[in-house]
Amino acid sequence: MELSTLDYGFIIVFFSIVLGIGIYVSKKSGKDSSEFFLSGRTMPWWLLGLSMVATTFSTDTPNLVTDIVRTNGVSGNWVWWAFLITGLLTVFVYAKLWRRSNVNTDLEFYEMRYGGKPASFLRKFRAVYLGALFNIITMASVTLAAIKIGGIMLDLEPWETVVGAGLITVTFSALGGFKGVVYTDFLLFFVAMSGAIGAAYYLVNIPEVGGIDALMAHDIVKTKLDILPDFSSKNALIMLFIIPLAVQWWSSWYPGAEPGGGGYIAQRMLASKNENHAIGATFFFNIMHYALRPWPWILVALASLVVFPDVASIQEAFPNIAESKLGQDLAYSAMLTKLPSGLLGVVLASLIAAYMSTISTQLNWGSSYIVFDFYKQQINPKATEKQMVAVGRISTILLMVLSAILALALENALQIFEILLTFGAGTGLIFILRWFWWRINAWSEIAAMFASGVISIVLKTTSLGPFLFAEGTGVFPDWSEYLFVVLITTVIWLAATYLTQPESKETLRSFYKKIQPGGPGWAKVVNEANADGVQIANNEKWSVPQGITAMLLGCVLIYSIMFSTGYWIYGRTTQALILTIIAAVSAFLLIKAWNRMKGNLL
Repeated sequence: MELSTLDYGFIIVFFSIVLGIGIYVSKKSGKDSSEFFLSGRTMPWWLLGLSMVATTFSTDTPNLVTDIVRTNGVSGNWVWWAFLITGLLTVFVYAKLWRRSNVNTDLEFYEMRYGGKPASFLRKFRAVYLGALFNIITMASVTLAAIKIGGIMLDLEPWETVVGAGLITVTFSALGGFKGVVYTDFLLFFVAMSGAIGAAYYLVNIPEVGGIDALMAHDIVKTKLDILPDFSSKNALIMLFIIPLAVQWWSSWYPGAEPGGGGYIAQRMLASKNENHAIGATFFFNIMHYALRPWPWILVALASLVVFPDVASIQEAFPNIAESKLGQDLAYSAMLTKLPSGLLGVVLASLIAAYMSTISTQLNWGSSYIVFDFYKQQINPKATEKQMVAVGRISTILLMVLSAILALALENALQIFEILLTFGAGTGLIFILRWFWWRINAWSEIAAMFASGVISIVLKTTSLGPFLFAEGTGVFPDWSEYLFVVLITTVIWLAATYLTQPESKETLRSFYKKIQPGGPGWAKVVNEANADGVQIANNEKWSVPQGITAMLLGCVLIYSIMFSTGYWIYGRTTQALILTIIAAVSAFLLIKAWNRMKGNLL
């Protein structure tokens, strides 16, 4: 595919601005570790919210959505739509707690909530486990998508894409730190959103597709349109709807959707000006992420079924793509090759923007773990601010190199998504309860982490997995594999909790006094402190019941907006109108609930 001068112009201008921002803020970002990783905790809610959305754009997300739609239909997206519940629980319950903690990373929380050597081990181990291992896997998935886009659209070799896309990203990430990431995310959001909407509008109207009405009437597409799964199909109902909504959202740890908040979402909450800005940022992110953004990707995925009905048709159109990289997710990139000059440059810039935003965030977040939670704790406790910034920049480069090497060996985005979900299965409930139940200790988290990982590895790499879970041939149906991991992991960490000593009174009282979590789960600690003449509670009203009410109203609001948008596109006016009214009513009720709980946000 040939790029015009106009296309190259868009891309060059975009690269120049991004690098310019990184260089511009590099001096201030390198002043100390707080500036490099949290921008001095001065960020407003709207900038942090846009940054979160830009980060989750990612090059692999449209590929993942395309894979899901082509394989399981629109309803297959419930595997990630269910995480809205997690996100809104973070907004209305956990955002204020994270900001109140005032830690540098969410892993520092471990030595605030727990004590002794187990807490120290947990913090250091997860710094490497998440900051390096999981972070590298996540970035490799994003880079894999970039490789596929580069191969389809520009006929680039995988290594050419990796070097070209990674070099500029790692440069401005290492120079600009968190401030550079957030400032560039502001630009990247609008570029990425414009590209996604422009591509969807144009591709739905190309002659091969014939416009929205022809698309909706196409025989293959009609079988993929349902927003809810086919209730007559037991397997689809359980896998695509019941498990995500009933179990997955609270039980699984997944980057960007951690129960109770965490990862780069926590990093942005910790960088906010105050508790209200932390709440506003996360709520804004969830509205944009779920309610407004999925449909451009879904429309391109549906249109791709008309133009490239199967993987064989993609292979025929792009014979130079290696067989190991072929899959349903390639259809998104394949469709983009049909864009005209000008729009093609915008869309390519938007895909580059999505890649850079995600990778730069992962690099800065992962590097913060390595610096604060491993290097300073394990290697050099007396590290100066200058040394910490230097280690942050070096680790940023190393994380980029390792993820690029792994990306060259990977094949499929949906495959990686499923592996990451299973790896974190059963751990999520701890992240929710540890704030509100005094009895959870460091051993609870250590047991859950290892149990989930070991069980997942055994099921994925040995004959035990197919023996137990395989449709038609296993002892149990394949949909029960995830539930099995959750159940065994939960039993193990609960057993570990009661078989080990609780945290010391001093640790529990110090945590409660600083965070003020409230609730019946801390009644024993508060009552014992009062009996000892120690005041740790400030009589703040427990806001969790109101927070859960706001969460439920928020779910109704955002799901209603998302699905009414879909039905307007489908031309199903009655359903769209009903859902629009529901969205308006739930918005009104949510505003009232939110004002009762927190007062006006802004």
